[in-house]
Amino acid sequence: MTGSELKKPLQQAPDMPSAWRLVSTLTVVALLSGILVVLVYQYTKPIIAENKRIAIERAIFLIFPDANNALTFRIEDRRVVPVDANTTSGEIIHAVYDRSGQLLGITLEAAALGYQDEVRILYGFDPDKQCIIGFQVLKTAETPGLGSKISTDADFQANFHCLEAQVDVQHGGLRHAIRTVKHGSKQHPWEIDAISGATITSKAVGRMLNDSGQQLLPVVVDNLQLFRDAYQAETG
Repeated sequence: MTGSELKKPLQQAPDMPSAWRLVSTLTVVALLSGILVVLVYQYTKPIIAENKRIAIERAIFLIFPDANNALTFRIEDRRVVPVDANTTSGEIIHAVYDRSGQLLGITLEAAALGYQDEVRILYGFDPDKQCIIGFQVLKTAETPGLGSKISTDADFQANFHCLEAQVDVQHGGLRHAIRTVKHGSKQHPWEIDAISGATITSKAVGRMLNDSGQQLLPVVVDNLQLFRDAYQAETG
């Protein structure tokens, strides 16, 4: 190494950006990110809502094959009110009618935590027999072939040909709590025979139906005449 090389001055390190510049840059990035999130949400919100509407409509006709029309209501503070632009709270329910305008039944949503994530279903209630007559899965992330069998297993689906959900009119709630029992041990019409190997998801179905039934089915039964008259009022 030569002397001239030794005498070569060292390069000065670049100045660090000021704290103000760092903060302002991060603020701009955060602001832009927030705007993008809002724009994406606003863009996808109607698409998600429409997809959910289609899924629910399809589920209604699978539960009630003779359905011709359905009217949507909300249950708020144990009252049934029509859905309108000002209604933002309460549980959504659907009154289902045949071609002649006769009430076939009511569909309600229910949800519970399964093995991996929330399981959400739409189930049908026959008010004349006071039993649950079927359900369709709206959302699940359960293991394919195990938890997902709640919608495909014939023996499990047989529980819902007429799962007893009699309402205790005097005290409210259900006369018998709906519960899931070990596979092969069902003894009562309000019990659900679990799927072998998918007990957790099977129990989730029992929990959600019992919780929903205890809370909402007494309100449904109390308002049957309202549902029966609503279609005639709607169609004139």
